[in-house]
Amino acid sequence: MSWGGPVGPLEAHARTHTVPTLAPAVLQKIEAAAPAAAVVKARKDRRILVFWRCEGFFHGEGIAGGNHALAVMGRRTGAYGADFSDDYSVFEASNLAKYDAVVFNNTTHLKLPDSAKQALLDFVRGGKGIVGIHAATDSFYDWPEGAAVLGGLFDGHPWGAGGTWAFKLDAPSHPLNRAWGGKGFKLRDEIYQFKAPYTRADRRVLLSLDLSDPATGGVKGGVKRTDRDFAVAWVKKEGAGRVFYCSLGHADNVFQDSAVLRFYLDGIQFALGDLDADASPE
Repeated sequence: MSWGGPVGPLEAHARTHTVPTLAPAVLQKIEAAAPAAAVVKARKDRRILVFWRCEGFFHGEGIAGGNHALAVMGRRTGAYGADFSDDYSVFEASNLAKYDAVVFNNTTHLKLPDSAKQALLDFVRGGKGIVGIHAATDSFYDWPEGAAVLGGLFDGHPWGAGGTWAFKLDAPSHPLNRAWGGKGFKLRDEIYQFKAPYTRADRRVLLSLDLSDPATGGVKGGVKRTDRDFAVAWVKKEGAGRVFYCSLGHADNVFQDSAVLRFYLDGIQFALGDLDADASPE
């Protein structure tokens, strides 16, 4: 696999998908975009578990690009070490004890055993971290508590992957938004809208769609939310733990953007407990 890290403790199971091998030029662009250093030094040795299983739609390029970026950022900055898996057995409590955060990279329609669900809830509520990338919110339709942890459920993507969309900073001075230099930005990506349990009442929204942009605000087909609240990234607390979610990351081009990778690294360090940031609602 292109990202070069371990894929988890068990490899004998039947895989749902095979992650594509990205072209060397693409891998080089991801590596060039990765931050040279972390904003803060890890308070202790950290390890993350990156889970990429899909039972629904398979974002092959997004998974490959995200996995490679996560591996490179950890090695280059020393912020964490990373293991990668698509095997549900990694969510056994004894195995989760080795990790400081779990990253759901473009997972879809997961079918977690009940024991895994409880282990994950205990993991984050006990003080660890959860990170969701793009399709992670397309994962827990039959597990309301899991959907509530991540903060929402996918409800379509009116802003398609072929478009370039505008984004605004909901909290310009928030430390996790330093990647954007205090300014909104544009990016080619597929952007989600969310349904319940999405709410602004229990989190700090960091990014959302900028509907003042003609192309972005002009999208009407498939738009369901009448409140025009199209959040893209947020942080929240879950018990003693921390959650960071961002819907950017449909395909590998997103992980070739240096600001996106800085944003993800900072969000991961927040989830790990190393980068302090306010997650309270505004």
